[in-house]
Amino acid sequence: MIEFYLNGEAQRYASLAPETSILELLRNDLQRTGTKEGCASGDCGACTVAIGEPDRDGRLHYHSTNACITPAHQLQGRHLVTVEGLARGDALHPVQAAMVECHASQCGFCTPGIVMSLFTLHERQRQSPIALDDACLEATLGGNLCRCTGYRPIQKAARHMANQPDVRPPWADDPKLDNDTAALGNTLEATGYAIPNTLATLHALRRQYPTARLVAGATDLWLEATQRLEAFENLIDVSRVAELQAIDETPDGWWIGASVTYTRLEPLLDEVYPAFARLLRRLGSAQIRNRGTLGGNIANASPIGDTPPILLALDAHLALEGPEGARKLPLDAFFLDYKRTALEPGEFIRAIFLPRPESDQHLEVWKLSKRREDDISAVLGAFAWREENGCLHDVHLAFGGMDATPRRAQATEAVLEGHPADMATFDAARQALERDFQPLDDVRGSAAYRRLAAANLLERLRLKIDHGAVQEVCLDAYAH
Repeated sequence: MIEFYLNGEAQRYASLAPETSILELLRNDLQRTGTKEGCASGDCGACTVAIGEPDRDGRLHYHSTNACITPAHQLQGRHLVTVEGLARGDALHPVQAAMVECHASQCGFCTPGIVMSLFTLHERQRQSPIALDDACLEATLGGNLCRCTGYRPIQKAARHMANQPDVRPPWADDPKLDNDTAALGNTLEATGYAIPNTLATLHALRRQYPTARLVAGATDLWLEATQRLEAFENLIDVSRVAELQAIDETPDGWWIGASVTYTRLEPLLDEVYPAFARLLRRLGSAQIRNRGTLGGNIANASPIGDTPPILLALDAHLALEGPEGARKLPLDAFFLDYKRTALEPGEFIRAIFLPRPESDQHLEVWKLSKRREDDISAVLGAFAWREENGCLHDVHLAFGGMDATPRRAQATEAVLEGHPADMATFDAARQALERDFQPLDDVRGSAAYRRLAAANLLERLRLKIDHGAVQEVCLDAYAH
């Protein structure tokens, strides 16, 4: 039984096919067709909706998500808001009124998704005023593609929301939600999916259904349903397991639960690893970051996942759990081959350990992709090092997109370790880089391009270390 609210109205479904997305539920079952299907892969934002989750005080906090790749069963105990639910009679919501006033819609196909992204921003403003600067609006709208108007009138509308009459939707004052996040049972037999909320229940489900697929953010798994049209026999949703949601600080670093989303992780990284945080702002879109998890990005074992190279450069390790108990594993021993990991049958990632940075440690992360936002890496380089007496020490270089797995460039590290950051050292390092990797040709870049790009990132690193050589240009920001 799935119970949730849609625009303030109670909904109940005895069962849904495990692979049902929120978009399918809206358009096919609920006949709410304002939410559009554009790409069916979380890239265009036409299907953006808002999901409200109650905090401990019962206040609802809304985040945007791509309905096309969000499992419908994750609506359990939540409030789903679509474009149909914003106006109060003939009075438009401030977002809608600002879009009209600023002529921010043309063909209209993408407009519902844009409106819903701005709705979540408007809700955030109501709870805690924030500056609507360029960076904020780019982050909010980075996952919404507009094929007609360009973004200037849309951004203008965002800035004019606060000037509109404060029309609240009919459900806004009485959302009828509490902070109950009860599990959807401990069996998959009736529906094909279960949402445990404790680690003990997750272990019990894994023992009972050892072949069931695990899902958290679903930002990659759900492509099997939308792109390959596959069905899921059994799913265990780990997105509400309390222990997998924790961020525990220790003297040496932080244990980050595998189901912690990028959005939740960003404030910590802003404080301790700003270069990592900047990369997160280029990882997918706000809709993706609101759902995608650090553990999922690792377990997916993609050679172009954005976070594994950084975690490799930082010497992260994993806490794994399974039928044989718990164990810890260095991340550089986790990736065995393309999409193949060291997980034993029944094992899962419980947490990722992020070491605390040393006071003199440096970290740089540079991502190359065909478009700045909401795109997958062609090459990603992560570089950690210290400087002592004019020489490089504790050099850790890791790349994604350069081989069948994300991994360290060990030959290149050896050339740099203990040597000055001069042209001769880096010339030798670029030669070593040729031995470290055998990149493949694919749609995101040829092997030759990847070799050249990775070598150029090494040169960028040299120029970065030589502080007076070049003015740093951030790859995570638009040029002005």
